[in-house]
Amino acid sequence: MSFRLPTLALAALALATPSLAHAGQCEDSFVKKGSIISGMRFTATVSVADLPPDVAINQIRGIVASRGYDIIASEPAAGALLIEQSVTQNARAFPIEINATSSGGTGTVVMEAKLRAGQSTKAELAMAEMCGVLNQVKGGKAGRLAAAGGAAAQTQQAAPIAMTAQSFSSQISKDAERNAAAIPQRYRNKQFTLSGTVEYVTQDGPSLRVAFEIMQPHEMALRLPGMASTLSEVSCLMAPGTSVFAMQLKPKKSVKLTGTFYEYSELRDVTWFKDCRPATK
Repeated sequence: MSFRLPTLALAALALATPSLAHAGQCEDSFVKKGSIISGMRFTATVSVADLPPDVAINQIRGIVASRGYDIIASEPAAGALLIEQSVTQNARAFPIEINATSSGGTGTVVMEAKLRAGQSTKAELAMAEMCGVLNQVKGGKAGRLAAAGGAAAQTQQAAPIAMTAQSFSSQISKDAERNAAAIPQRYRNKQFTLSGTVEYVTQDGPSLRVAFEIMQPHEMALRLPGMASTLSEVSCLMAPGTSVFAMQLKPKKSVKLTGTFYEYSELRDVTWFKDCRPATK
């Protein structure tokens, strides 16, 4: 699988001051390890004067949220932040861990991207993206002001992710095998446009629910390496005003629905979307 980190412009650094990461420091610290087979690892580090761990983490939260990363876990007091590059139609999410410490009045921030086996990117692209984040970190009063603004930052999704229901089921099922506890943060409030065929339509409380047909691995003529042993069911709880559309659906009919991730049940191995409507494109 070919994978590219987003290529974004580096922050402009007018002057290197004691309260800002020194120009070139991050780039000089950059390290690449691993391989596409074992999983590639990229690490970058900056040190900034007067930068407590919580100030560093809250600043970085604001920076990465504006760049489209998903916030998975944030513990500013412990100097720890876990983010992910968002799942796409063609690639599963991968984790990026940020740790901040302070000693002798200087704060140090270490950022490590952990690509999964089979994912790859050029080292120079990874360095440009990671240092594009770390070079914006400030110390002193400017850092505290930036941290106050970033402490509650949330990532805004630009557009629904378009993929087949079968592909989505495969992705979330593999996520569940790795660590089901991360699923709510990874998919929370994300919109997807899912295409596939109808398995059934039923009443579910006040809503009509449309279930997609999902082929299980044992039913496939060709099973991809690393696929989850079982695949999650995928259902859409239809939005108000869509009953006329939903009542005309029948098994095996092709359908494309846009909805918001609602819940994943590890016990029942089912994923629900809510407020689903017929996709307009």
